[in-house]
Amino acid sequence: MSIEILQQQGDDEIATVYLGTFGGDKIVEFVDSLGMAPSRREKWVVIVSSMYGCPIDCKFCDAGQSFNGPLSKDEILSQVDHIVKKHSPNGEIDSKKFKVQFARMGEPALNDEVIDAILEIPVRYDIENYMPCISTVAPAGREGWFEEILKINHEVLNGSFQMQFSIHSTDESYRDFLIPAKKWTLEQIAEYGERFHVTGRKVTLNFAIGNENHIDVEKLRNTFSPEHFAIKVTPLNPTVNADEYDLTNVFDEVGGNELEVVKEMREAGFDVFVSIGDLRENDIKSNCGQILYSYLKDKTN
Repeated sequence: MSIEILQQQGDDEIATVYLGTFGGDKIVEFVDSLGMAPSRREKWVVIVSSMYGCPIDCKFCDAGQSFNGPLSKDEILSQVDHIVKKHSPNGEIDSKKFKVQFARMGEPALNDEVIDAILEIPVRYDIENYMPCISTVAPAGREGWFEEILKINHEVLNGSFQMQFSIHSTDESYRDFLIPAKKWTLEQIAEYGERFHVTGRKVTLNFAIGNENHIDVEKLRNTFSPEHFAIKVTPLNPTVNADEYDLTNVFDEVGGNELEVVKEMREAGFDVFVSIGDLRENDIKSNCGQILYSYLKDKTN
Protein backbone atom coordinates (compact mmCIF):
# COMPACT_ATOMS: atom_id res chain seq x y z
CA MET A 1 0.00 0.00 0.00
CA SER A 2 1.34 3.42 -0.95
CA ILE A 3 0.26 6.82 0.22
CA GLU A 4 -0.65 9.67 -2.13
CA ILE A 5 0.98 12.93 -1.10
CA LEU A 6 -1.37 15.89 -1.25
CA GLN A 7 0.99 18.49 0.14
CA GLN A 8 4.37 18.81 1.78
CA GLN A 9 6.28 21.68 3.31
CA GLY A 10 9.42 22.17 5.29
CA ASP A 11 13.16 21.82 5.08
CA ASP A 12 15.13 18.56 4.84
CA GLU A 13 17.63 19.96 7.33
CA ILE A 14 14.92 20.62 9.96
CA ALA A 15 11.62 18.83 9.33
CA THR A 16 9.26 18.11 6.46
CA VAL A 17 5.54 17.70 7.10
CA TYR A 18 3.54 15.57 4.68
CA LEU A 19 -0.19 15.49 4.09
CA GLY A 20 -1.26 12.22 2.53
CA THR A 21 -4.30 10.15 1.63
CA PHE A 22 -5.15 6.57 0.76
CA GLY A 23 -8.17 7.74 -1.20
CA GLY A 24 -11.36 9.56 -0.32
CA ASP A 25 -11.59 12.30 2.26
CA LYS A 26 -9.46 10.61 4.92
CA ILE A 27 -6.19 12.50 5.31
CA VAL A 28 -3.16 11.97 7.56
CA GLU A 29 -0.14 14.01 8.55
CA PHE A 30 3.34 12.63 9.09
CA VAL A 31 6.77 14.14 9.62
CA ASP A 32 10.38 13.51 8.60
CA SER A 33 12.66 15.20 11.13
CA LEU A 34 16.25 15.35 12.35
CA GLY A 35 15.06 15.97 15.90
CA MET A 36 17.53 18.86 16.33
CA ALA A 37 20.46 16.59 15.37
CA PRO A 38 23.06 17.72 12.81
CA SER A 39 22.32 14.80 10.46
CA ARG A 40 20.17 11.70 10.00
CA ARG A 41 23.26 9.65 10.74
CA GLU A 42 23.11 10.98 14.30
CA LYS A 43 19.33 10.93 14.73
CA TRP A 44 16.38 10.33 12.46
CA VAL A 45 12.84 10.88 13.70
CA VAL A 46 9.74 9.73 11.82
CA ILE A 47 6.50 10.95 13.38
CA VAL A 48 3.39 9.11 12.20
CA SER A 49 -0.35 9.39 12.62
CA SER A 50 -2.26 6.45 14.05
CA MET A 51 -5.72 7.86 13.31
CA TYR A 52 -7.57 10.06 10.86
CA GLY A 53 -7.83 13.06 13.14
CA CYS A 54 -8.24 12.47 16.87
CA PRO A 55 -11.18 11.77 19.21
CA ILE A 56 -9.48 13.26 22.29
CA ASP A 57 -9.71 16.93 21.23
CA CYS A 58 -7.07 18.35 23.58
CA LYS A 59 -7.53 22.08 24.03
CA PHE A 60 -4.09 22.97 22.65
CA CYS A 61 -4.01 20.61 19.63
CA ASP A 62 -5.50 21.07 16.15
CA ALA A 63 -5.66 17.33 15.40
CA GLY A 64 -9.02 17.09 17.15
CA GLN A 65 -10.82 19.21 14.54
CA SER A 66 -12.19 15.97 13.07
CA PHE A 67 -12.07 12.21 13.61
CA ASN A 68 -12.59 9.51 10.98
CA GLY A 69 -11.35 6.36 12.70
CA PRO A 70 -8.08 4.46 13.19
CA LEU A 71 -5.48 3.64 10.56
CA SER A 72 -4.62 0.05 9.62
CA LYS A 73 -1.15 -1.36 10.16
CA ASP A 74 -0.38 -0.97 6.44
CA GLU A 75 -1.56 2.65 6.45
CA ILE A 76 0.72 3.41 9.40
CA LEU A 77 3.69 1.67 7.78
CA SER A 78 3.11 3.48 4.48
CA GLN A 79 3.99 6.74 6.20
CA VAL A 80 7.31 5.27 7.36
CA ASP A 81 7.89 3.72 3.91
CA HIS A 82 7.49 7.05 2.14
CA ILE A 83 10.09 8.77 4.31
CA VAL A 84 12.59 5.91 4.38
CA LYS A 85 12.47 5.44 0.60
CA LYS A 86 13.14 9.13 0.07
CA HIS A 87 16.50 8.95 1.85
CA SER A 88 17.33 5.25 1.65
CA PRO A 89 15.65 3.39 -1.26
CA ASN A 90 17.26 0.08 -0.24
CA GLY A 91 15.71 0.21 3.24
CA GLU A 92 19.03 0.38 5.08
CA ILE A 93 18.75 2.90 7.90
CA ASP A 94 22.25 4.09 8.74
CA SER A 95 21.40 6.10 11.83
CA LYS A 96 22.64 5.89 15.41
CA LYS A 97 19.08 6.48 16.56
CA PHE A 98 16.06 5.75 14.37
CA LYS A 99 13.03 6.92 16.30
CA VAL A 100 9.50 6.17 15.11
CA GLN A 101 7.18 8.32 17.14
CA PHE A 102 3.46 7.59 17.33
CA ALA A 103 2.66 11.16 18.26
CA ARG A 104 1.11 12.90 15.29
CA MET A 105 -2.64 12.69 14.72
CA GLY A 106 -4.58 10.29 16.88
CA GLU A 107 -4.30 8.60 20.27
CA PRO A 108 -2.12 5.52 19.62
CA ALA A 109 -3.45 3.61 22.65
CA LEU A 110 -6.88 3.51 21.01
CA ASN A 111 -5.56 1.63 17.97
CA ASP A 112 -4.63 -2.06 18.26
CA GLU A 113 -2.84 -1.94 14.89
CA VAL A 114 -0.15 0.31 16.39
CA ILE A 115 1.29 -2.72 18.21
CA ASP A 116 1.56 -4.69 14.95
CA ALA A 117 3.23 -1.72 13.23
CA ILE A 118 5.79 -1.36 16.04
CA LEU A 119 6.77 -5.01 15.72
CA GLU A 120 6.87 -4.93 11.91
CA ILE A 121 9.25 -1.96 11.52
CA PRO A 122 12.50 -3.73 12.60
CA VAL A 123 11.57 -6.65 10.32
CA ARG A 124 10.80 -4.39 7.39
CA TYR A 125 14.02 -2.35 7.49
CA ASP A 126 17.68 -2.88 8.25
CA ILE A 127 17.95 -0.71 11.37
CA GLU A 128 21.03 -0.12 13.50
CA ASN A 129 19.24 1.33 16.53
CA TYR A 130 15.44 1.25 16.58
CA MET A 131 13.50 3.28 19.14
CA PRO A 132 9.71 3.27 18.99
CA CYS A 133 8.01 6.01 20.97
CA ILE A 134 4.43 6.25 22.16
CA SER A 135 2.97 9.59 23.22
CA THR A 136 -0.33 9.00 25.01
CA VAL A 137 -2.84 10.60 27.35
CA ALA A 138 -3.42 7.11 28.89
CA PRO A 139 -7.07 6.57 27.90
CA ALA A 140 -9.12 4.50 30.35
CA GLY A 141 -10.17 0.97 29.41
CA ARG A 142 -7.00 0.18 27.41
CA GLU A 143 -5.15 -1.75 30.08
CA GLY A 144 -4.66 -4.77 27.81
CA TRP A 145 -3.06 -2.59 25.13
CA PHE A 146 -0.65 -1.07 27.64
CA GLU A 147 0.29 -4.51 28.97
CA GLU A 148 1.21 -5.56 25.42
CA ILE A 149 3.43 -2.49 25.05
CA LEU A 150 5.09 -3.28 28.39
CA LYS A 151 5.76 -6.83 27.22
CA ILE A 152 7.34 -5.58 23.98
CA ASN A 153 9.60 -3.24 25.92
CA HIS A 154 10.77 -5.95 28.30
CA GLU A 155 10.95 -9.00 26.03
CA VAL A 156 11.60 -7.65 22.52
CA LEU A 157 13.29 -4.26 22.74
CA ASN A 158 15.27 -4.67 25.97
CA GLY A 159 14.17 -1.36 27.44
CA SER A 160 14.82 0.80 24.36
CA PHE A 161 11.14 1.75 24.07
CA GLN A 162 10.31 5.37 24.87
CA MET A 163 7.02 5.77 26.70
CA GLN A 164 5.71 9.30 27.10
CA PHE A 165 2.60 10.30 29.01
CA SER A 166 1.04 13.66 28.20
CA ILE A 167 0.25 14.99 31.68
CA HIS A 168 0.32 18.79 31.33
CA SER A 169 -1.09 19.44 34.82
CA THR A 170 -1.15 17.83 38.27
CA ASP A 171 -4.57 19.35 38.93
CA GLU A 172 -7.02 16.62 37.82
CA SER A 173 -9.86 19.07 37.11
CA TYR A 174 -7.63 21.26 34.96
CA ARG A 175 -6.16 18.17 33.35
CA ASP A 176 -9.74 17.16 32.44
CA PHE A 177 -10.22 20.56 30.83
CA LEU A 178 -7.05 20.24 28.75
CA ILE A 179 -7.63 16.56 27.91
CA PRO A 180 -11.42 16.01 27.77
CA ALA A 181 -11.45 12.20 27.77
CA LYS A 182 -11.68 9.37 30.29
CA LYS A 183 -8.12 8.55 31.25
CA TRP A 184 -5.92 7.06 33.93
CA THR A 185 -5.32 9.02 37.08
CA LEU A 186 -1.81 10.18 37.86
CA GLU A 187 -1.56 7.35 40.40
CA GLN A 188 -2.44 4.75 37.74
CA ILE A 189 0.18 6.18 35.41
CA ALA A 190 2.75 6.06 38.22
CA GLU A 191 2.00 2.40 39.00
CA TYR A 192 2.25 1.36 35.35
CA GLY A 193 5.35 3.45 34.69
CA GLU A 194 7.26 1.85 37.56
CA ARG A 195 6.54 -1.58 36.09
CA PHE A 196 7.37 -0.41 32.57
CA HIS A 197 10.79 0.97 33.51
CA VAL A 198 13.08 -1.86 34.54
CA THR A 199 16.13 -0.96 32.47
CA GLY A 200 16.77 1.54 29.72
CA ARG A 201 15.03 4.86 29.29
CA LYS A 202 12.93 6.32 32.06
CA VAL A 203 9.24 6.91 31.40
CA THR A 204 8.66 10.53 30.33
CA LEU A 205 6.04 12.85 31.77
CA ASN A 206 5.31 15.61 29.28
CA PHE A 207 4.18 19.08 30.29
CA ALA A 208 3.30 21.64 27.61
CA ILE A 209 3.67 24.76 29.71
CA GLY A 210 1.09 27.50 29.24
CA ASN A 211 0.41 30.38 31.55
CA GLU A 212 -2.73 28.66 32.89
CA ASN A 213 -1.09 25.36 33.74
CA HIS A 214 -1.45 24.07 37.25
CA ILE A 215 1.62 22.11 38.32
CA ASP A 216 2.15 21.18 41.96
CA VAL A 217 5.75 19.92 42.17
CA GLU A 218 5.23 18.49 45.66
CA LYS A 219 2.30 16.42 44.40
CA LEU A 220 4.34 15.43 41.37
CA ARG A 221 7.20 14.18 43.57
CA ASN A 222 4.83 12.36 45.94
CA THR A 223 3.21 10.55 43.01
CA PHE A 224 6.12 9.83 40.66
CA SER A 225 9.57 8.54 41.57
CA PRO A 226 12.54 10.26 39.88
CA GLU A 227 14.10 6.80 39.76
CA HIS A 228 11.59 5.75 37.09
CA PHE A 229 10.32 9.02 35.60
CA ALA A 230 11.90 11.93 33.75
CA ILE A 231 10.13 15.15 32.80
CA LYS A 232 9.95 16.78 29.40
CA VAL A 233 8.89 20.42 29.32
CA THR A 234 7.79 21.94 26.03
CA PRO A 235 6.31 25.26 24.94
CA LEU A 236 2.62 25.47 24.20
CA ASN A 237 2.51 25.33 20.41
CA PRO A 238 0.85 28.18 18.46
CA THR A 239 -2.20 26.23 17.28
CA VAL A 240 -5.69 27.45 16.37
CA ASN A 241 -7.15 25.59 19.36
CA ALA A 242 -4.66 27.08 21.80
CA ASP A 243 -5.51 30.55 20.56
CA GLU A 244 -9.25 29.86 20.81
CA TYR A 245 -8.95 28.85 24.45
CA ASP A 246 -6.51 31.67 25.30
CA LEU A 247 -3.70 29.25 26.15
CA THR A 248 -0.47 31.18 25.76
CA ASN A 249 3.15 30.17 25.74
CA VAL A 250 5.07 31.36 28.80
CA PHE A 251 8.32 30.59 26.95
CA ASP A 252 7.69 33.82 25.03
CA GLU A 253 8.48 35.74 28.20
CA VAL A 254 11.24 33.63 29.75
CA GLY A 255 13.47 30.76 28.66
CA GLY A 256 12.30 27.30 29.66
CA ASN A 257 15.22 26.68 32.00
CA GLU A 258 14.42 29.92 33.81
CA LEU A 259 10.85 28.92 34.65
CA GLU A 260 10.40 28.56 38.41
CA VAL A 261 8.48 25.30 38.01
CA VAL A 262 11.38 23.79 36.05
CA LYS A 263 13.81 24.76 38.80
CA GLU A 264 11.49 23.19 41.40
CA MET A 265 11.22 19.96 39.39
CA ARG A 266 15.01 19.64 39.29
CA GLU A 267 15.28 20.40 42.99
CA ALA A 268 12.80 17.57 43.58
CA GLY A 269 15.26 15.17 41.95
CA PHE A 270 13.81 14.79 38.46
CA ASP A 271 15.78 14.74 35.24
CA VAL A 272 14.12 17.62 33.37
CA PHE A 273 14.54 18.15 29.63
CA VAL A 274 13.44 21.49 28.23
CA SER A 275 12.55 20.83 24.61
CA ILE A 276 11.97 24.06 22.74
CA GLY A 277 12.94 22.73 19.33
CA ASP A 278 13.77 24.78 16.26
CA LEU A 279 11.44 27.80 16.18
CA ARG A 280 11.41 27.56 12.38
CA GLU A 281 9.18 24.50 12.83
CA ASN A 282 6.32 26.86 13.67
CA ASP A 283 6.62 28.32 10.17
CA ILE A 284 6.73 24.80 8.73
CA LYS A 285 3.51 24.05 10.69
CA SER A 286 5.08 20.91 12.15
CA ASN A 287 2.70 20.87 15.14
CA CYS A 288 -0.14 18.33 15.19
CA GLY A 289 -3.05 19.13 12.91
CA GLN A 290 -1.73 22.48 11.69
CA ILE A 291 -1.04 21.61 8.08
CA LEU A 292 -4.29 19.63 7.77
CA TYR A 293 -6.27 22.50 9.25
CA SER A 294 -4.69 24.92 6.74
CA TYR A 295 -5.31 22.50 3.85
CA LEU A 296 -9.01 22.02 4.66
CA LYS A 297 -9.48 25.75 5.25
CA ASP A 298 -7.97 26.55 1.84
CA LYS A 299 -10.25 23.99 0.19
CA THR A 300 -13.39 25.60 1.60
CA ASN A 301 -12.36 29.16 0.70
